[in-house]
Amino acid sequence: MNQKKSLLLQPLKVGKQTLKNRIMFPPLTTGYEERDGSIGERSFHFYKRLAEGGASYIVIGDVAPVNTASPTPKFCDDSQISSFQRLADALHEYDCKLALQIFHPEYDVPGVGRMIVGAMAAAKAAEAAKAAGDMELFQSKMEESNQMRKDAYAKLHHDMLYFVTEATVEQLMEIKAAIVACAERAVKAGADAIEVHGDRLIGSLCSEFINHRTDAYGGSLENRVRYALEVVAAIRKAAPDLILEYKLPVIMTNVDGSLRGKGGLLPEEAKKFAVMLEQAGVDMIQVAQANHTGNMGDTIPPMGTMPYNWTLPIAEEIKGLVSVPIATVGRVVTVEAGEKILQEGKADMIGYGRSLLTDPDIARKVEAGEPIRTCLNCNKGCVDAIQNRRYISCVLNAENGDEATISIRPGEGKKKVIVVGAGIAGLEAARVAAKRGYQVTVYDTAKEIGGQILLAAVPPRKSEILRAVEYYKEVFPALGVTILLGQTCSVEDMNRADAVIAAVGAENVMLPVPGAERKQVVSAWDVLAGTVQVSGKCAVIGGGLVGTETAEYLVEQGCSVSIVEMLDKIAAGESSTILPIILEDFKKHQVEQYTNTKVVEILEDRVEAVQTETQEKVEIPCDYVVMAVGSKKTAFSVEGVTVPVTFVGDCAGEKTADIAWAIRSGYQAANEI
Repeated sequence: MNQKKSLLLQPLKVGKQTLKNRIMFPPLTTGYEERDGSIGERSFHFYKRLAEGGASYIVIGDVAPVNTASPTPKFCDDSQISSFQRLADALHEYDCKLALQIFHPEYDVPGVGRMIVGAMAAAKAAEAAKAAGDMELFQSKMEESNQMRKDAYAKLHHDMLYFVTEATVEQLMEIKAAIVACAERAVKAGADAIEVHGDRLIGSLCSEFINHRTDAYGGSLENRVRYALEVVAAIRKAAPDLILEYKLPVIMTNVDGSLRGKGGLLPEEAKKFAVMLEQAGVDMIQVAQANHTGNMGDTIPPMGTMPYNWTLPIAEEIKGLVSVPIATVGRVVTVEAGEKILQEGKADMIGYGRSLLTDPDIARKVEAGEPIRTCLNCNKGCVDAIQNRRYISCVLNAENGDEATISIRPGEGKKKVIVVGAGIAGLEAARVAAKRGYQVTVYDTAKEIGGQILLAAVPPRKSEILRAVEYYKEVFPALGVTILLGQTCSVEDMNRADAVIAAVGAENVMLPVPGAERKQVVSAWDVLAGTVQVSGKCAVIGGGLVGTETAEYLVEQGCSVSIVEMLDKIAAGESSTILPIILEDFKKHQVEQYTNTKVVEILEDRVEAVQTETQEKVEIPCDYVVMAVGSKKTAFSVEGVTVPVTFVGDCAGEKTADIAWAIRSGYQAANEI
C-alpha cells in the first residue's frame, strides 16, 4: 500500500497532542503484569514491541486504581510509578503515546479484600497450629478460613449484581478519589493519556438495566451518567495536559432481537451522552460494545459469530454529533477495512486489538507494502487465555508474550532447507528459515498448501481460519520460498540439503470395534474434505473439537445427528466464547448427545453402546457412522537420510497438536538450524 495514500499512516490531533498515525492498540487484558499489578519484563517488552512495529497509541487495559484481587494491571501506589515510567520512556523512543485505561470493578473492593485477607490469615494460623501439634486449633482455623473465603466469594457474587445500586455516596466518592490519585500517578509516570473505562462500575451506573438507585445517581439518563461525568471532570483537573479518552460502551441488539450487553447505554442514550462527554472536556471517544454479561465473547466475538466492524454504524452516528475524534473497535481485521473506514469518514482512529497480537508490525508493513499476518478471530490464544487466567499468546505468533526472549535469529551462512509437508507447521518453518536467509523448498503430495487448516475451515463459522494459509501465499514469493505440490521428496533430495524439517502431519484414526469396516462407516476428515457424502441419520463417534464441528457441518447439510462421547461432556477443549454457540445450535437442531458412552459394536442400522456410569445398553439408530475419535501422527522414514531431520507439528510427538503448537514447533525448529 502506498504510504502517501494510506490514511492509516496519517497523523491525528487529539486534545493537545498529535498521534503519528491512526493505528491504536485498544485496551486488552494480557495477564503479563506482575503480581502487584506493576509493569514487569513481559509487559514491558510486549508493549515496546508494539511501539517498534509502528502503533501510535497504546492503551493498557483495566488499570485498577485500587488493590484488587483481579489479575489486571494496578496503579494504586507511588512505588509503582517507576515501572510505568520506564514503559512510557520506551514507547516515546518510537513516538508512541501511552494511555492507561482506568477502571474500577463493580464490587466493594475493600470489603471483599478484607474477607480474603482474613481467610488467608486464618489459614496461616492453622498451619502454625499444625506445626505446633495443636490439631484441634488447626481444624478450627481451617474451618474459619474456608468459611471466610466462601463468604468473600458470596459477597463478590452479590456485589456484581447489586453493588451499583447499594453503594453509598461515600463509597462512590472514595472510588473517585482513588481514580484521581491514579491519574496523578500517570502524570508523574509520563503517560500521555487516560482512558476512562466506561464499562464495569461506571458503565453499570450508566445502565438502566443494572442501576436501580433512587438518589441523584439513578433514574434518568442525566442522573445515571452523573458519576461518569464527575469522574471525567476530576481526571481533567488532575491531568489537564493528558489526552482524556472515554470508552463508551453501547448496548447493541442481536439478530434475534435480544440485547447484547447490559452495562453502558442503549444507542439513543449513548449518542446523547457522547455530546455530554465532549462538553465535559473528553478529547476522544472510543465507541465499543457493552459487556457486563460474564461472556467475553460479547465484546470480543469469535470468528463467524458477528459481522466485521459491527460497532461501526453507531460509531459513525456518534461521529456526526461531536467534533472530537472517534475510535472504532470490533472485528476490524484488515488494514483494507481500516482504510475504508477512514476514507468514508466513519471514524478517525482504528483499534487493532487481536490483530496486533498476531502481527505487531501492521503500521511498518503498511508503509513498506509488505504482507500482514491477519488475525483469525479464533479467540484461542487471547480471550480463552484471559478467561482461564493465563497470559495471552496469539496462536499464530510464536513470539507473542515472549518478546524479550524469542525472535528470529540471523542465519548461519548459506544453507539449503527442505520442509516436507505444507501444513501450518511446515509453512511456518519455511517462513522462519527463509527470513533467516536460507534457501527453502517445501514439498507436499497434496494439490494445495494448508494441510488440516483446509478441513478446519469447512464447518460453520470457520472459513476465516483460511487467512492463516493466505498469509503464506502472500509472503513466500518475496522470501524466495519454492513450493512443490503433488510431489514426494526423495532421500536424494533431502540429502542435497543442509537440514530437513518433517511436517507431514497426522491422519484420522478409526475406532477398532466390531463393524468398523462397514461401508457406512466413514471418517470425519473425509466428510469435511468432501470425498465422501453422507445423509439421513448420522452418528458421530467422538465429541471432541473435530467431532462437534463435524456434527455442526452435518446438521447444516440437513442430516439428523447424534454424538457419542466417552467423556462426561462434548467439546471439552472448545473456546468458552464459542461453546455456548455450538450448544445453542445443537439444541436448535435437536442434536442428541450421548456422553459417558462407549461404542460396543456398529451394526447395519445402528450403533450399540453402553452408558459407562450405569452400564445400561444404548442403541443409536443411524444410516451412517462418522468417526472423529482422534488422529495419529503420519509416519516419516529417515532411512538413508544423512542430514539432520527435525519433526514439527502433529508428526513430532505421540499426541497430535493444535494450531498454536504447530506454529511454535515450526518456528523453533527453523530458528535453530
